[in-house]
Amino acid sequence: MRKQELIEQLTSAKTLTSTVDIDKVIEMIKQLETPTTITGELGKEIVNRIELCLDNNSNSFVNEDTAEFRLSYSGREIELENVEIDICEIMEHITAIVDEYVVLEEDDEDDEEGRLVDIDEV
Repeated sequence: MRKQELIEQLTSAKTLTSTVDIDKVIEMIKQLETPTTITGELGKEIVNRIELCLDNNSNSFVNEDTAEFRLSYSGREIELENVEIDICEIMEHITAIVDEYVVLEEDDEDDEEGRLVDIDEV
């Protein structure tokens, strides 16, 4: 339900009766959709933090035991032909950073256990 839909429903209820059931209003408010948007500034901050984290931890992303090399045609150069990348390790780092910006609904009531981020404050 969108804000405009709620206003329309409350307006129509107002025309039918002069009293409004508070419980119904609370239920309607709970159904309101909160748009999820990220400002450009917040997006840049998240991307920069991810880039810095990946750069600082890049030595743990490659499985050196899987590296395959070959000699160049002239035999003077060694070329890396294949190596496995640990995607799980990369995603753990990215997830840890993104989680810092995520607000879970249950955290709204008790903000001491989790970090709440107000997009307007960033």
